Amino acid sequence: MDPVLVGRWQFGITTVYHFWMVPLTLGLGLLVAILQTMYHRTGNEAWLRATKFWGKLYLINFIMGVATGIVQEFQFGMAWSEYSRYVGDVFGAPLAMEALVAFFLESTMLGLWIFGWNRLGRKLHLGVLWAAVIGSWLSAYFIIVANSWMQHPVGVEVVDGRPKMTDVWAVLTNNTALAAYAHTLCGAVAVGAAFLLGISWYHLWRRRHDGIDTVDASGHVVVGAATDVPGRDKTDYRVWITSLRIGAWAAIIAFAGVALTGDIQGKLMYHQQPMKMASAEAACHDGTTFSVLTVGDLNSNKCEDVTPLIEIPGLLSFLAHSNFTSDVPGVNSLIPEYQDKYGTTLPQDAKYGDHSGQQVNYQPLMIVTYWGFRLMIGFGGLAFLGAAYALWATRKGTVPDGWFWHRLALWGIAAPFIANSAGWVFTEMGRQPFVVAPNPDNPAGADSVMLFTAAASSPSVSAGEMLFSLISLTLLYGVLMVFELRLLIKYIRGGVASAMPELDTVNVKPTVESKNDDVLSFAY
Repeated sequence: MDPVLVGRWQFGITTVYHFWMVPLTLGLGLLVAILQTMYHRTGNEAWLRATKFWGKLYLINFIMGVATGIVQEFQFGMAWSEYSRYVGDVFGAPLAMEALVAFFLESTMLGLWIFGWNRLGRKLHLGVLWAAVIGSWLSAYFIIVANSWMQHPVGVEVVDGRPKMTDVWAVLTNNTALAAYAHTLCGAVAVGAAFLLGISWYHLWRRRHDGIDTVDASGHVVVGAATDVPGRDKTDYRVWITSLRIGAWAAIIAFAGVALTGDIQGKLMYHQQPMKMASAEAACHDGTTFSVLTVGDLNSNKCEDVTPLIEIPGLLSFLAHSNFTSDVPGVNSLIPEYQDKYGTTLPQDAKYGDHSGQQVNYQPLMIVTYWGFRLMIGFGGLAFLGAAYALWATRKGTVPDGWFWHRLALWGIAAPFIANSAGWVFTEMGRQPFVVAPNPDNPAGADSVMLFTAAASSPSVSAGEMLFSLISLTLLYGVLMVFELRLLIKYIRGGVASAMPELDTVNVKPTVESKNDDVLSFAY
């Protein structure tokens, strides 16, 4: 049992799980801030109800994201100490900025927002929410700066075999980081938008299913009110139809941003990590065509074992060169180049353990890169189509009454989550066998800034210890997932009244009006 492989599974599982919370926090936080801004400007109660309902879900997700994110930092020291030792002089700066500047700003302002209702002035209360959202976006920036340095190391020089930061500005403005940051934020807005759209559709469907809202002969909505159910009045309708349309438009805008920033990332990837591009295409030979679908055994990790079934001529060239005629190098052309520059075998060094002297396979897992790339694009496109359909379907003020579209809208919430996760897995797995990928513009040999994954794990941690922590963390995260889903489902089903108990004017418990009130009257 290889401790490096087990450690990679451990970090991959915990990171992907944590990353489910991250885009929802970033995207939903922005949308909640917009909702409260509209309430501040108009004073309309529908905006207030929307702010409190979506804000409740935002807080549940934020708390779970903090709990799962803390584990990531421990893994750097426990499971990946050699990696931490190698990158520490560079990684320390953006991670310190993330903790000291961004996270403290985010958590402090969020605390003020939670407890500041009816205590802070409306303008100040709105301001602390925007500060919390800005803090979360800053936090994401510093994390992506650190990650992007692993994809494209800049601003350093090698001293005694380790990179030393010489230009913090180059690290902070790394073109890989700027492109990845913009792409991540657009993806996060898509996640938050789908969340608004799917849940709002569910509540509009429930209002129709329960007979609260009806439609006239022309199909336009006739808004009603349920006097026996807290909060399900005409204002409640405004909450859901407005949230749905905001979510749909935000999803469409986010998709455009994802496509634009993704194109920039693709061109950077071709230059910085050409093997990732070739492996994502399962392309053996140089060419210009993009494979939409292939048949064969991608799991073999040999591009000769797959045959393109559907291809688009020139598209791969456009992704890499912005033209339709320039060839993109294939796997067979790139492997000799990588071997000439970075060697054919791992060094004979104690930190490599049993991997010392092994031949290096510079091609990442093709089944992961190929399908990760297509799942990212495919589910992102589905989210866009769903948003466009939602705008068309609600043109008469409500959603269709059928159960199929209702279920599809709820399941559609998962589409941008899958797209984000697939893109993240593709990005991280595609740079293997490196944990710090070499910068092709830097010199090779002893002065090259790179680190093979085989040399990054903690040499004193056995495979058994790594496996124990993998199983323990997976079970723990599974329990946390159950709790989060139960909380989210509980408050989603409860609607606005679950976030605003004051709307329930029927089941209000008696309160003491004077000292002469009969104390037994409140006993029940």
